[in-house]
Amino acid sequence: MLISLLISIVIGAVSGWLASLIMKSKGGLLRNIIMGIVGGFVGGLIFELIGISVSGYFGTVVVSVVGACLVIFVANKLFK
Repeated sequence: MLISLLISIVIGAVSGWLASLIMKSKGGLLRNIIMGIVGGFVGGLIFELIGISVSGYFGTVVVSVVGACLVIFVANKLFK
């Protein structure tokens, strides 16, 4: 249980960091972790609706990065 939580946080941090680089967004480690985790949820929903199945850590990071980029894009449009 604890290992799964730590892996999720690490994947979230990496995904959020990559998304912030792609979207040229600024933020700290906590924001990157939150964006990566939210992005994983959003990306998972979108990929499931489209019918694309992913597996493994690499696939999870890709889905999370796509979702986090989408979340950053929407947030920039709403709050700027």
